[in-house]
Amino acid sequence: MQNPDIPISAAPRPASTPQQQAPEGAVDTHIHVLGAPDEFPLSPSRVEDPAGLKMDGFLNAYKSQCATLGIRRTVVVHSILYGADNAVTIEAVRRLGDDARGIGLLTDNATEAQLDALAEANIKGIRLNYVHGGVLSWDGAKALAPALADRGMHLQMLVNSDKHMAEIAGDIRALPCPVVFDHIGWPDVAAGPAEPGFQAMVALVMDGAAYVKLSGLYRVSTSPWHDTDPLVEALAQANPERCLWGSDFPYIMLADAEMPDAGLALDAFHRVVSSASARRTILVDAPVALYGFD
Repeated sequence: MQNPDIPISAAPRPASTPQQQAPEGAVDTHIHVLGAPDEFPLSPSRVEDPAGLKMDGFLNAYKSQCATLGIRRTVVVHSILYGADNAVTIEAVRRLGDDARGIGLLTDNATEAQLDALAEANIKGIRLNYVHGGVLSWDGAKALAPALADRGMHLQMLVNSDKHMAEIAGDIRALPCPVVFDHIGWPDVAAGPAEPGFQAMVALVMDGAAYVKLSGLYRVSTSPWHDTDPLVEALAQANPERCLWGSDFPYIMLADAEMPDAGLALDAFHRVVSSASARRTILVDAPVALYGFD
């Protein structure tokens, strides 16, 4: 039975046709796949419930979005709605097949056996939410980094670049595994690309010390997201080989953000990244190498 105190996510919005599709082999590096509570138990501490769809319903909606955008490959990021039980993400990656990889969630006391099981299931990284907190701490993530590196895995981080980058940038450079920042570092958009924390992230990207996802613009701006263009441009120009793109389907935990249109999100990427070679690097070559696609 639905808990009346827990809101329900909106159903995902179909994507409009972009002005230009993604190139052949493109990777959407940031989606979530959810399922009904009778399929996958939800975390007792979740802040919302998924929209009323089974996993196949979410997957069918996402496959339709991929067809519209020209996306071939996908990275499924585990949702905190399910806590540290990665079953929903492992199953989504399995159902999507060879063109899918995953990002999981572990606690500070994760075991070697847990890491091995995730690696076997094509989970390529572990996520740390530095903005909202969660089950993995920064100290725990740093302790896991050597084991991640041994398995060809990486650390994915949601941070506020203006609040957190100064304190973590040095550690990022010293980690033995790759680091991927979500959602253009969830920056202070009004402060622009010259903001010191954002500049510290740009320097990490420029030096090849970190990756960044050109995603989640709708969480820090309003459509069509023109005020994020200077931020996206700064990152893409710094080092396209360390930039990735993601749609963030199905747009959960919106809070005050508006439901985005993935077709417009791809248009926004193309608006800023005008070079065909840079587009291919960001949409195809960089994620294929990082996530180990064939």
